[in-house]
Amino acid sequence: MQQTQDSNHSELIAQAEKVLLKTYNRKLIIDRGNGVFLYDIDNNEYLDFGAGIAVCALGYQHKDLNEALYNQINKILHTSNLYYNVPAITAAKKLSEASGIEKIFWTNSGTEANEGAIKAAKKYAFLRDKHHKHNIIAFKNSFHGRSIGALSLTGNPVYQEPFKPLLDGVHFADFNEIASVERNIDSQTCAIFLETIQGEGGITPAKKDFLVKIRKICDENDILLVLDEIQCGMGRSGKMFAWQHYGIKPDIFSTAKALGCGLPVGAFGVNERVASSSLAEGDHGTTYGGNPLVCAGVNAVFDIFQKEKILANVESMSEYLINALDSIVEQYDILTKRQGLGLLQGVWIIEKYKNTDIISKALEQGLIILPAGDNSLRFAPPLIVQKEHIDMMIDKLKVVLDSID
Repeated sequence: MQQTQDSNHSELIAQAEKVLLKTYNRKLIIDRGNGVFLYDIDNNEYLDFGAGIAVCALGYQHKDLNEALYNQINKILHTSNLYYNVPAITAAKKLSEASGIEKIFWTNSGTEANEGAIKAAKKYAFLRDKHHKHNIIAFKNSFHGRSIGALSLTGNPVYQEPFKPLLDGVHFADFNEIASVERNIDSQTCAIFLETIQGEGGITPAKKDFLVKIRKICDENDILLVLDEIQCGMGRSGKMFAWQHYGIKPDIFSTAKALGCGLPVGAFGVNERVASSSLAEGDHGTTYGGNPLVCAGVNAVFDIFQKEKILANVESMSEYLINALDSIVEQYDILTKRQGLGLLQGVWIIEKYKNTDIISKALEQGLIILPAGDNSLRFAPPLIVQKEHIDMMIDKLKVVLDSID
C-alpha cells in the first residue's frame, strides 16, 4: 500500500489539533476506501456501517462514478450560475422525475438546501398575505442543520442555546402526535417542516397516519409541507424518497448526502404552485451550486441506481438487517428496541450505558457505527451492502456487547 507521507498517526493528529478548529471529536485518519470497507493510514480495515453519515450510498471506489468525474474534470469544473451547464440540467431532470417535484435548485450541502426551503416558504406566504408575521411548525428532536436558519428549526436546545436569538416564529410540536401539531397551528402558519424519518433524534420514522393527516391539514389551510430528506432520501428507505412509502408528496423538499455519494452537493425542490409564487430572479443564489463536476457525479449516481437495481438491493438487505438487529436486541438486555426504515436503522441502549462507549469499542473491532438520539446506535451502511457484510457487522457487535459489564 502506498501510504500517506508522514503516516505516523499520533503526529498527524497532533498536527490537526494545532491547525483545525476543534468542533469534532475525531480518532481516525481515513486514507482510502473500497466497497463497504475503509482503511486508515496504518492500513487498518473498518467495516463501514456509517457510510460517511449516510452519504456514500455506492460505497467507495465505484468505477462508473469515478469515471464520470474523471471525464468531467477533463472538460470544465466550474462555470458559475451566470450560465447553464449540461450536467446540471440533466441532473435536475433526473431528480425531478425521481421525486415528482417539478423545480430544482442546486446547493452545496443539506443545510443550504434547508435554508433555501425556508426562504421559499416564507416568500410564498409573503406574496400571498403581504406581511411578514408568519410562523413555521417544526418538531422536537429534529435536526435540519447548523446554520442559523436551519438551526432555528432544529428541535434540540443543546444545539440552539449558544446561538440565540434565532429566527422568530418557530413553534415546536411533538413528532408523531397530530394533536400537538394542531395546537400549534394558527392563521399565521405558513409551513410545517419535518424529516420523514428523524435521524439525529433516534431514527424515528413518521407514522403513516400522522404524515397523511399533516398533508390534509396543509391542503385545507394553504400551508406548505416541507420534507427534509437529506439523510433518508435517495434510496435509503427502499424508495427513492421516504415520503413515497406514505402515498403523499411535499410542496418543498430538501436532499443531499447520497445525492452525490461523497460530492458536496444538495438540492431543494418546489412544486409548480410554489415555484410560480415564491423565489424569483435575484431572491436566492449560490456560487458553486449546480457545479458541472458535482452534477456529473449526480447524473452518474442516478444511472448507477438504475443499472445496478440499488432500490431492490435496499429492499432485500433491509429485511435481512432488520431481522439481524431484532435478534440481537432480543439477546442482549443492554439493548431495548430497534426502529427505522430501510437501511437506516437505530438500536436503543438502556440508560446505564452510553452509545459513545459502544461506538468506541466497535471501532476497536474494526466496525464503524454512528450515534443517534440521546442514547441509540445508528446503522446506515452503503446501499450496496450484502448479507455477508451484515453478518460480519453482527459478529463484531456481539464481541463488543459481550465485553460490556
